[in-house]
Amino acid sequence: MVIGFVGGSDLSKQIEQLGEKATTELFDFGFAENGVTAYRRGQLVSQESFIQFLGEAKYQELLKFVLHYLADLEIPVKRGTFIEYRAGMINISPIGRNCSYDERLAFAELDAKEQIRPKLVEKLREKFDAYGLQFSIGGQISIDVFPKGWDKTFCLRHLQGEGFESIHFFGDKTAPGGNDYEIFHHPSVQGHTVKEPSDTMAQLKQLFFSN
Repeated sequence: MVIGFVGGSDLSKQIEQLGEKATTELFDFGFAENGVTAYRRGQLVSQESFIQFLGEAKYQELLKFVLHYLADLEIPVKRGTFIEYRAGMINISPIGRNCSYDERLAFAELDAKEQIRPKLVEKLREKFDAYGLQFSIGGQISIDVFPKGWDKTFCLRHLQGEGFESIHFFGDKTAPGGNDYEIFHHPSVQGHTVKEPSDTMAQLKQLFFSN
């Protein structure tokens, strides 16, 4: 069995979540930023650039709009790092990625009620429709912005030619607008919706170790 991980965060953030051994011992493949930055057994094998795709002028127009929007947004708490630049995308967080765990949970609850992120996504789609970008809600506090086609299905190109009989994907944001939706519905993938780590483990045991 070959295992890998894929997510929108950069590798350093993924290592915080998975541990230092994630890319060298625990996983055969590591796909940071949806696979735009790809590792195999700890070795970098491929990396693309969001800036090169979009161009500096369009990039700055996008940043100015987002910064003005977030500055005018009325929410109970705002912290630091509202826009995080990554190699293959930018990550927008209305509360700021430096929020505490409790603040993160409180924002997620508020967002579910007031649709803070979905409203921002709607505005971004209206304003930047011609830019060839995709806007996906991910995790509890943020929105991923990346070129169309650079969603999590991007990682699949690194698995072509490997001879896998099946590819299984486990994710929690598999509904339309979620950042797992595209890979969950990809024709070459068997998708599984999970709610939390314990649910993921239970499904893995049922699927691969029940006999």
